[in-house]
Amino acid sequence: MSRSATFPAPSLPQPSPARSPRRGPARRRTALAAAAIVAASCLAAPGQALAGAPPGPPGKTPVATGYGGAVSTVDPDASAAAIEVLKRGGNAMDAAVAAAATLGVTEPYVAAIGGGGYMTYYDARKRRVYTVDGREAAPRRMRADSFVDPATGKALPFEEAVTSGLSVGVPGTLAQWENALRRHGTRSLGTLLQPAIRVAEKGFVVDQEFRDQTAVNEARFRDIVPTRQLFLPGGKLPVVGSTFRNPDLARTYRELAKRGTDWFYEGELGREVVRAVQKPPVDPAATRKVRPGLMERRDLDAYKALNPRPTSVSYRGLDVYGMPPSSSGGSTVGEALNILGNFRLDARDPARTLHYYLEASKLAFADRGRYVGDPAQVKVPLEELLSRGFARERACLIQPDRAAAAPVPPGSPDGRYSPCVPPGGATRALAYEGPQTTHLVTADKWGNVVAYNVTLEQFGGSGITVPGRGFILNNELTDFTLQPPAPGSPPDPNLPGPGKRPRSSMAPTIVLQDGRPRMALGSPGGSTIITTVLQILVNRIDLGMRLPDALAAPRATQRNTPQVFAEQAFLDRYGRALAARGHRLELFPGPPAGTIGAATGLEFLAPGLVQAVAEPVRRGGGSAQVVRPRR
Repeated sequence: MSRSATFPAPSLPQPSPARSPRRGPARRRTALAAAAIVAASCLAAPGQALAGAPPGPPGKTPVATGYGGAVSTVDPDASAAAIEVLKRGGNAMDAAVAAAATLGVTEPYVAAIGGGGYMTYYDARKRRVYTVDGREAAPRRMRADSFVDPATGKALPFEEAVTSGLSVGVPGTLAQWENALRRHGTRSLGTLLQPAIRVAEKGFVVDQEFRDQTAVNEARFRDIVPTRQLFLPGGKLPVVGSTFRNPDLARTYRELAKRGTDWFYEGELGREVVRAVQKPPVDPAATRKVRPGLMERRDLDAYKALNPRPTSVSYRGLDVYGMPPSSSGGSTVGEALNILGNFRLDARDPARTLHYYLEASKLAFADRGRYVGDPAQVKVPLEELLSRGFARERACLIQPDRAAAAPVPPGSPDGRYSPCVPPGGATRALAYEGPQTTHLVTADKWGNVVAYNVTLEQFGGSGITVPGRGFILNNELTDFTLQPPAPGSPPDPNLPGPGKRPRSSMAPTIVLQDGRPRMALGSPGGSTIITTVLQILVNRIDLGMRLPDALAAPRATQRNTPQVFAEQAFLDRYGRALAARGHRLELFPGPPAGTIGAATGLEFLAPGLVQAVAEPVRRGGGSAQVVRPRR
């Protein structure tokens, strides 16, 4: 039986009546050093941040508390771009697009316009949550066996599938921005691209994380001519502390500002994208085999960003909204919360609470693998997956003192539920999803909120840079199941198909209390996104941590695998107690090794008062900023 949360009752900000902020040109971006000074003044008061947590790398502050709006991203330049928009009267959606465009410059291996993503948006005037699905889509010529090598009858080796035109889905980011701004924004895309253009022209300071991400990709980047020219200047890895410029992307953004997104989906830029996919610009001297892709001009022209209804579940008096399929984030987080709602979780016994978290995640992942895919092409029983009856049926399989042997079979979300029905059906192996995504959150002075995942899939996506355009194309189609199931096996909802969107785990999440926003959060991390978001919610709501503590706490992930993979600090703190309950714990292999996710979040603390939170350490730390810091 569920209980009332220990989550403290909020004093929520009262948004002003909706109005259209004044339009006008964006002001000059402050220098990185100035942004660092502002960020340093935004630290939470003593006791609000994780005790003893490091302040983050230079220019990055993990916690900022104040008024007038807030942002948290992985990068100070992107956060500064969002704050600039908010200070000039833009709203949360405007700020999110400006931040994402800037991440396309400073985080080009995860956030380029050659990718896609998912947004959730809270509209303060309507007091409703909306979504924008910008997930990449397969070309019309793609079939269930498109990744199968006809010579072997087996799926291509994963690395060969990734670094290819075959892995490139129709990019959704620009269509998503256009859709989101038309429905929820107050500024033009051209205006919101200006901060990113300035960063691309002037450059940003290379840090260790950027160099490391480049080094991981060095071998394949060298084989693709425009990628080598852009990201290995002079044939060498970028040096930490040097300035990295991307004039090609600045020119591309300028043309987009003038011509609009039709230039991409119907015009010359789209033709260049298709040419790069069909004939990857590989060095003739390279020995790497880079397969051509199936994308055609008609695929770009047919692409549309979607606006499905968000998922929603109630948990301990809170309403948790997430991204519906084609993402599995909202459904899997929501099902796990519904399962956990059947138990009393006590902050005084965190190991027991984490046991329930791991078991609920295990069951929800079993159902995700069996039932969730692109709803345009697969019948997804979403209502039943998120029903209380199904959650009770699954929850009764959890023992308080013993972990179930994984993988566990999926349940039967058929609408006919009884206590403790044994699960049925074959288990499905966890498919690989690249962990290289990014997440950002924004809030404005009116109380509008955005949680936004944007991605290429792997660090560096397909590795294919569109010549002269300054951005890499995604490899999102490797999120499909590459090998069709054997005859007689259960159907796989995530096989490739024409126009189909591959299943994602991205989980941009917004939490309401009494109809008003309380929190927003999300993370990169492939399939660990789901468990990262779920664990942060459990940390905050059930274990009573403040949001900075909940986000920085050590993590573990259970995705219906025999092992529970965890960070070293989690193993040190909880390993013995959870092993005694039968959990088999191992160090998370990465990448990055030993680190799970890189979350961002925000929380409303009082009327008008918001706290933005980023990672203090993971993946180099993040950048939380507010418009007017609390003194």
